[in-house]
Amino acid sequence: MLALLTLMTTLHFEPTWESLQTGYKTPEWFRDAKFGIWAHWGPQCQPERGDWYAREMYLPGTRAYRDHKERYGPNSRTGFMDVIHEWHAERWDPDQLLGLYKAAGAQYFVALANHHDNFDLWNSKYQPWNSVRVGPKKDLIGGWAKAARKVGLRFGVSVHAAHAWSWYEPAQGADPDGLYQGMSYDGTWTKADGVGKWWEGLDPQDLYAQNHTPAPNFMDGGSIHARWNWGNGISRPTDAYIEKFVNRTNDLVDTYRPDLLYFDDTALPFSQISDAGLRIAAHYYNSNMAWHKGKNEAVLNGKILTPEQRKAMVWDIERGQSNIIEPLPWQTDTCIGSWHYDRAIYERHGYKSSKTVIQTLADVVSKNGNLLLSVPVRGDGSLDDQELKIVQEIGAWMKVNKEAIFGTRPWKVAGEGPAFDSAAPLKAQGFNEGSNKPFTAEDKRFTQKGKTLYVIVLGKPSGEVRISSLGKAKGLLEKPIRSVKMLGSKIKPTFTWNQDALIIQATGEGNEVATVFKLE
Repeated sequence: MLALLTLMTTLHFEPTWESLQTGYKTPEWFRDAKFGIWAHWGPQCQPERGDWYAREMYLPGTRAYRDHKERYGPNSRTGFMDVIHEWHAERWDPDQLLGLYKAAGAQYFVALANHHDNFDLWNSKYQPWNSVRVGPKKDLIGGWAKAARKVGLRFGVSVHAAHAWSWYEPAQGADPDGLYQGMSYDGTWTKADGVGKWWEGLDPQDLYAQNHTPAPNFMDGGSIHARWNWGNGISRPTDAYIEKFVNRTNDLVDTYRPDLLYFDDTALPFSQISDAGLRIAAHYYNSNMAWHKGKNEAVLNGKILTPEQRKAMVWDIERGQSNIIEPLPWQTDTCIGSWHYDRAIYERHGYKSSKTVIQTLADVVSKNGNLLLSVPVRGDGSLDDQELKIVQEIGAWMKVNKEAIFGTRPWKVAGEGPAFDSAAPLKAQGFNEGSNKPFTAEDKRFTQKGKTLYVIVLGKPSGEVRISSLGKAKGLLEKPIRSVKMLGSKIKPTFTWNQDALIIQATGEGNEVATVFKLE
């Protein structure tokens, strides 16, 4: 204990951007990992109506509002805290799920610790509305952490609750019509209103944080986006609200010692109005160094980072990819469906295919990035049959081709082909996913490991594979190619290397998703 305290006093991270930039370096484990799976799972999955349910159920005209009223009755009588109450996670088996994700090739796992709904999914010391006290009556983060580490995966948590202050403002509204017209939603209730109710003794304001004047036009569903960075008419969060968030997050860090901490914020939480996020970052980095005897193994994710901020943490792009080989490691996070489970996507067979996931992974890795993939978990804690099939198909491809992904680094160029030549620019947090041309076997991505170069053809080649980037005239290959192998095939392809290209004669084999050639 004395040694730990001594080490803590010598750690150098201070809550300033300058200190974080000077002292941080992305750990090698993250650079090697490339692929993680995310359980973006909480009480908003219980209704199975998709993302942002706890906000939109209070907004007339939305699907969530209509569905909630049909299922639970008037919104002024049954609020989101009642949805939490009925959420039991009765089929949740973290060991089974983490075994599945490990078999799929995931090298790290991230669990949602809280969302904008402000509900903590662990035995939180500072938030009474937590999964041990309400709803499942289980320490979900503790269960996820234990299961992940049992199968050898790095463990991460995602934190989104900084925005509850403004995100929940529609819960200050009232029923617009019907028998309860004008009756307030539960976002305005207090502890005194709970006498004789199932939530007696709890204060709704600890969950909703709505004892403040809402921003103008707060019932306009789209208004939140213009106020994400604490401007455009939003009332400034109180110091008590901000400090409670700091305490909750530091409690999460200290209790579960995550390898990765993801913030759904521009840069860091409250970074436009407070040093709270910087204080959390410094605490996390210093704590991580103490856990690892002076070595910083921490990954801290934030969005819309400046070039200087990217030196202090790992840039995360939401539902999108960079168009270049980034000089520093980065991550894209995406989902095969909606962030929170949506049964309508299942019913229309609308999930991303395993092919799309794998091709996206190859593209991201070729540009110095990692892919964090959310697989939506149903309210009861299980995956549906379509999701299970997708995860298993990813694992089948990884079993053959993982050496072209894990532990690799970008080559001199990321790739070539029609989709590469017309990549769409990023927008805000990212959001260029689906804006590019679809990948075909004409698209190739490159990765390298030591003296080995991998060419990932995004499809099954027919005839010859022509790789212009590897032509002698390009001058990118320092030495002649000695051999070409196709991963998963016993047949050795023949090849021709000339001024214009490397031309590989396809063997008739290959993978419809992505075919990997290994060049020595």
